[in-house]
Amino acid sequence: MTPNPTPEPARPESVRPEGPASPTTPEEIAARDAAAGWDPLASTRQDGDPPLDVLLSGTVFFDIVFTGLERLPRPGEELWSKGMGSSPGGIANLAVAAARLGLRTGLVAGFGDDAYADWMWHTMAHEEGIDLSASRRFPDFHSPLTASVATQGDRAMVTHGHDLPEPLSSLIARAPAARAAVVDLAGETGWWADLARRGSLIFADIGYDETERWDRADLAPLAHCHAFTPNALEAMAYTRTESPDKAVRAVAEIVPLAVVTDGAAGTYAIDGSTGEEAYCPAVPVTATDTTGAGDVFAASMVLGTLAQWPLPERLKFASLCSALAVQQFGGSLAAPGWGDITDWWRQLTDAADGGDLRAAYTRDGYRFLDGIVPDRPVQGRRRAQGTFALRSDAGKH
Repeated sequence: MTPNPTPEPARPESVRPEGPASPTTPEEIAARDAAAGWDPLASTRQDGDPPLDVLLSGTVFFDIVFTGLERLPRPGEELWSKGMGSSPGGIANLAVAAARLGLRTGLVAGFGDDAYADWMWHTMAHEEGIDLSASRRFPDFHSPLTASVATQGDRAMVTHGHDLPEPLSSLIARAPAARAAVVDLAGETGWWADLARRGSLIFADIGYDETERWDRADLAPLAHCHAFTPNALEAMAYTRTESPDKAVRAVAEIVPLAVVTDGAAGTYAIDGSTGEEAYCPAVPVTATDTTGAGDVFAASMVLGTLAQWPLPERLKFASLCSALAVQQFGGSLAAPGWGDITDWWRQLTDAADGGDLRAAYTRDGYRFLDGIVPDRPVQGRRRAQGTFALRSDAGKH
């Protein structure tokens, strides 16, 4: 993130969109893609494709991240942090990750009418290029907010918010058609069947079951899904297996694409639609903030699947993007764009050409990037751009 010589936050002008705030017609979409300068799915697009690549739905939070603290404050104590950043959070982490990878992304969410909502709407619609045409602003409703303190290699959070005045399912029918959707089994599932009938590939995830019953009945909506991407703990608990390898095979009996993530231990996957099986080790990095890493992984898997990449390449690409994300603070701000991915690949290649044996070994596993990364500079978003404080300094500490 860029330095902040004047840490006082500047309040943005109120942005209260009227009607669709994102490109929705073929001409508008083409203009947006031309401005960004890069479309990783250009070779796969056909006349008659849906206007969106991926549709998302969920709660958007206003996230404030404090960094550079040696410890949490004691009761009654005030500590000054060395760094601070802010960004749209919650489902926005996934939406921004998808948009920065070049996916035409639509988000169905409820927004309040406060200054935070003004800024988050403007940031996502006009800076990240996310289609909010099916989202809604609710009067006299304030944005959910999370304050996160990063310290001692971990983070602590305080969150406040209220339920929306009406369920998001009432808005989803208004959303443009999409080639894929990413959903949460813990959220509303009644609209999944209709989405699948409309031709969308549905990628599902699930969180930790706080009841620890791990009821297989919870997985029933997966009947409408193309992919399921639980972590190893969740997958083993739901499938009553004792290893990620056995868990992914059990999940593959439920959905065509089974992906089980196991953190630093890597990722296991089986694609029944192609007959491929693969394991991918995690890219070794020093993690600064893991917020949103799973969202970046999910967005990358959607891109690779729509692009019809081989399964091992999909896993490697998703692992790389997640590794790039955890090196920065702030969920959606940390999501890499094609500039970040290209920089990593060029630097790795230069190091390997210079005799670095470790870089050469890593490059051998990622040579497919030569046919994927842009061959010219692009104007897509990069990590850590955009913050309510205008010049965030969270990444400096």
